[in-house]
Amino acid sequence: MLNKKVALITGASRGIGLATAKLFAKSGAFVYANARTIGCLDTFVAELENKCGVTVIPLYFDVTDSDGVKAAFTRIKKEQGRLDILVNNAGILKDALIGMISGDMIRETFEVNVFAVAELIQYASKLMKKQNSGSIINLSSIVGIRGNRGQLAYSASKGAIISMSKTAAKELAEYNIRVNAIAPGMIDTDMFHSIGEEHVKERVAGIGMKRLGTPEDIANVCLFLASDLSVYLTGQVLGVDGSAIV
Repeated sequence: MLNKKVALITGASRGIGLATAKLFAKSGAFVYANARTIGCLDTFVAELENKCGVTVIPLYFDVTDSDGVKAAFTRIKKEQGRLDILVNNAGILKDALIGMISGDMIRETFEVNVFAVAELIQYASKLMKKQNSGSIINLSSIVGIRGNRGQLAYSASKGAIISMSKTAAKELAEYNIRVNAIAPGMIDTDMFHSIGEEHVKERVAGIGMKRLGTPEDIANVCLFLASDLSVYLTGQVLGVDGSAIV
């Protein structure tokens, strides 16, 4: 489905990002997988090459580091001459009730979840405009749509992703660049389990399908949005939540 397409996936060391990198590579894409910690993707890359015969290139940089981001896109342009897919998956989750939210918490959340995404979109769109095609996929969250107690900063940042995606879609449509957002519900990742197992059980009870989503559930939707199956779909927010009640 992604034969010969070039993709950049941020936050690919675990969870949704890792599952998406695996699926894209197996679907024929040339994948650049981003992570912050140098060397953390090396084992995954080696295993994928040995077992599946596909190549994934690790790119180690912090999405909030403008110099690192610029260097990554410069490398992709030099090596591939194009970029077909950007998956903005990297993000952080910090919870606090109103009255306990620090300025540093808000700033850090927005730097990673919003400001970095805006910068990545700008660099990606420059490459995509030249080829008159591309798909940008931004990971939002169910709480970016519905809100949730104790998640003022996080839900606000994910709500910003939705409005950013809709605006970018309008601006880039004339260049045949599609921009869409995915709003996952409760997904079985390390980030979600950080809320504590007692809260996890409470959340699962509020899911219509009575199970957590898997990273692969989200990766499959990323594949759809990255592929030519969705060539006329842009500016949309796809909820992938198993009928969850936040």
